[in-house]
Amino acid sequence: MPSRIFRSFLAGRRRAHRLRPVDDETAAGTWLIMGLGNPGRDYAHNRHNVGFWCVNRLARSYNVALDNRTSLATVGQGHIEGRDAALAKPRTFVNNSGEAAAALVRRFRILPGHLLVICDSLDLPVGVVRVRARGSHGGHKGLKSITQKLGVDAFPRIRVGIGRPLVAGESSYDPEVIADYVLSDPPPDERRALDAATETVIAAVACIMEQGVEAAMNRFNRERRPKEPG
Repeated sequence: MPSRIFRSFLAGRRRAHRLRPVDDETAAGTWLIMGLGNPGRDYAHNRHNVGFWCVNRLARSYNVALDNRTSLATVGQGHIEGRDAALAKPRTFVNNSGEAAAALVRRFRILPGHLLVICDSLDLPVGVVRVRARGSHGGHKGLKSITQKLGVDAFPRIRVGIGRPLVAGESSYDPEVIADYVLSDPPPDERRALDAATETVIAAVACIMEQGVEAAMNRFNRERRPKEPG
């Protein structure tokens, strides 16, 4: 069930587009593409900021100026593969990403299926990219915040693997270990893999804009391991 944020917009949207599902990613309307990360120079190269790297790369690729700064987000508007798009980087910290998402969904009158979130994932190997049409937050506090604020999980997301930290050779689930890990810079070999993954994300976003989320899932979720950077 759509949250109150979506319901007020969707009531009018249904009257104008009775024949279109309101969450259809192929429907007309602006896309909000939001990369998750922490603002500020101290965090710029952290693993947790992969979403920011992807939005920055998207902005360069499609000549979108990220020149609109509000209290909650840095935003740029343009076109990606012929679709109207707003690119956003929250100025809140990752754990409060939902504040920015809710404000921007209202501002740009975003359909639920037109919010695309890009974030890091501890549960994927470094550099592996996965596209999902919807789903649980999987422990990612940024996704959790967005889901809570919007009241829905039916928005597509692209996850970029950063791997899990190892303690004594074993994957760690300790919150303190994980916090230190995601808020640290990857070593050069991992950074190269993540840079290559960023390029994959750009291609996945283009595919979503042109053909839809399902097509992007079929194309990009088959690849098990990241390609070696050239």
